[in-house]
Parts: sequence; C-alpha cells; structure tokens
Amino acid sequence: MTLAWRRELRLIFLCLFAAGGIGYWLHQLGYALAITLFVFLAWNMWQSLRIVRWFQQPDMQSLPESIGLWGRIFYETRRLQKRSLTHQQRLKGIINRIQDSTAALQDAVLMVDRHGNLEWWNQTAERFLGLKAPVDVNQPITNLIRNPEFHRYFTDIDYEEPLTIPSPARRGMHLEFNITLFGRNDRLIVVHDVTRLVNLEQMRKDFVANVSHELRTPLTVLSGYIETMDMQADMLPPRWGRMLSQMSQQSQRMEHLIRDLLTLSRLETAQHEPPKLVAIPGLLSSIINDAKAVSSERGHQITLSIETEYSPLGYHDELRSAFSNLVVNAVKYTPDNGHVDVRWYEQDGFVCLAVIDDGMGIADHHIPRLTERFYRADPSRNQATGGTGLGLAIVKHVLLRHDGDLVIKSQVGKGSTFCARIPLHRCRLATSECNASAATSAL
Repeated sequence: MTLAWRRELRLIFLCLFAAGGIGYWLHQLGYALAITLFVFLAWNMWQSLRIVRWFQQPDMQSLPESIGLWGRIFYETRRLQKRSLTHQQRLKGIINRIQDSTAALQDAVLMVDRHGNLEWWNQTAERFLGLKAPVDVNQPITNLIRNPEFHRYFTDIDYEEPLTIPSPARRGMHLEFNITLFGRNDRLIVVHDVTRLVNLEQMRKDFVANVSHELRTPLTVLSGYIETMDMQADMLPPRWGRMLSQMSQQSQRMEHLIRDLLTLSRLETAQHEPPKLVAIPGLLSSIINDAKAVSSERGHQITLSIETEYSPLGYHDELRSAFSNLVVNAVKYTPDNGHVDVRWYEQDGFVCLAVIDDGMGIADHHIPRLTERFYRADPSRNQATGGTGLGLAIVKHVLLRHDGDLVIKSQVGKGSTFCARIPLHRCRLATSECNASAATSAL
C-alpha cells in the first residue's frame, strides 16, 4: 500500500473518530456519522467531476489541483501528460523528417489502405501520375490510374515482378510500379521513371531488326556467288575447294544467325493478334519427323507420347519454332544411339511439353543463363552441335507470349529435361475434326 493511500485511510478514520466523538457528546451519533460520510462522498464526487471535465478538454494550464489522494491522482496525470506530449513531439518530428525525405525523393511514393484508397503521396507522385491534393485523398487508386494492366496488377496481389506502363499524366514517360504489402493488407507503392531504359531497349530492338534486315541482302549476294563458284569447282584450282567449303559453311551460319535475330525481333515487336487453337498432335508429329531427319544416321531413338487432349490457344508458327528448338537441341546434344523422349501432358494447372534426353547434361551454374541471348554452355562453338545461341531465347519469348515458362532440369552425364509449360486457362480440348485436319496436314 502506497503512502498516499495510508494517509487517505488515516484521514478517513480520523474524521469518523472525530464525528463519532462529537455525535456521542451531542447524543446524535448516527446523524454525525451520516453527515461525515455524506461530506466525504460529496467531496469525492466533486473531485471526480473536476477530472472528468478536464478529460473532456485537456489543457496543461487548467489541470485541477487538490489534496490527499486526489492531489496525487492529479499530479500523476499531469506527469503522464507531460511525458505523452514529449513522445508526441518526438514522433511528430520523426514523421516530419520522413515526409521531408520522401518528398525529396526522385521516385514517387504512395500509401494505399487495405480498401485500395489513396492515403498519402509525395510531390514526385503528383508529377508522375497527375495526382492533386486534397481532391484525390481517399479516392480509389484504380480510378486515378486508369490503365487495365495496372488494375489487373493491383487487384491480383501478386507483386513479385514490377509492372511497367506509360505515365497517365506525361506523354512519352514510362513508369515502373513496385508494390509492397504491409500492416493489414495496406500497400506501399514506389514508382520509378524508367523512360530512359525503355527507350534504350527500343533502340536495341530497332538496331537488331534494322541490322539484320540490312545484312540479309549482301549475305544473299555473297551466298549466291559462293554457290555459283562451288558449282564450277572443277574449273578452279584444287586448293580453292577447301576455301569455298569454309566460305559456304560460314555464310550458312550467318544466314541462320540473321534468321534467328529476325525471329526474335518479330516476337518482340509483333502485335498480339487473336490466338487460335493449335492442334498439338499434328504439330509434334511434324517436329518429330524433322528431328529424325536431323538425326539421320546417328541412330537416335525418338519417341512421342501425347497424354492429354488439351491444345493451347496461341500462334502456330511461334509454337512450332519453340518446340522444334527444344527437340532439335536434344538430338544435337545427345550421343549417337541415344534416347530422346517427347511428352505432352497435363500437370499442376499447366499443359507441358517435356523433352527428355540422356545426353551429356548441363552443369548447374549454366542453367539460369541458358535463355540469355548468345549464351552457350559449350564455349567451344563446335559446328557439329553449336547453333546461334538464340534458340532458347526464342523459346523463352514464345512461351512468354503464351503466358508460359521454361523449366530446365539437368545432371551432368545423365541427361536433361526441358519442360515448356503453358497455363491450362490458355488451352482448350481439341476437337476430333481439328486433330484429323492436323494429322492430314502433317502427312
């Protein structure tokens, strides 16, 4: 028990003892005690009323003072209020510093509550997105940024990858959105200006496309002259034969390289036309026939297994290019008399094309970079197995166009598995008429 409580109890007992003595002397003991208790109760009610009024309109200067236990209560309340004000001022200073620092950022920062309403943003966000204060406060952000891609990205709550879209306020500006969840599904949005990177990427695409087109004509002329000279090889000195052979091989290599570069350029710049149902049985049968022709006399055992009737909605030529790259690569990198198994099946919400071989395999450190342009796991660039280094990059772009991905598993000395996956929502059950027509075209 604290000192204030002991003093309060002593005061109460002293008052009751004095009242009892006076009442006993006046022969009115009951009245004296009743009046004393009433005065004590009225005193406490008055002190309670004073502190309640102060709580309703707290002010440091008007905090009441008293004696006894109530005086202690008022003192502790005043001390707690001073401490609270000190903490509030400190927190306010921290918040002001955070707001000043975020306002000075060159990136836009926005805070959105769990209902999708805009709570706060810095000055850069006004310049990037055209926001206006205080009109846009507590407005749904999807109403302020009217872009279907942003609406889908914001509502799907899958923020592993950033979103890049044009600025709704400034023509020619491209913005990258990064969203982080915190609290109770509140969102912190950081927006970067990536206009320079987008322009550089477009310049790169234009450069590759233009150079590829420009190289095609002179290369065709050179190939034509080489072919003409090769036809008249018996009229040329014998030592020219090896020179013409090497020139022919290198010109063919350049033609393949330009063809793949043009394919990549077309994939990057082509407009998305309405997809059509691609009949997989006929497509894969045709690819297997081509793979057997590539294998020729190497004795590969190439098998095809179609385990699902689903076929993708997509682009026939692109899928043929991607799937053919996977199968032909497996044939090239599998030793003579090896096995190449091609499976079309359904698994975990995807339809998959798995190309399984028992070839040389790929080291783990190569796998993450295999889909990079011109990257080779075999640095020797052997003409027997080496291609242009663009095949898997083409596969990656084709699958991205079909909302899919490429999963690679490999073990050195035991072979590799390349699995091209397409989401099931991009597929339909193929009709018998479609399969029949595809089989006929394959024949």
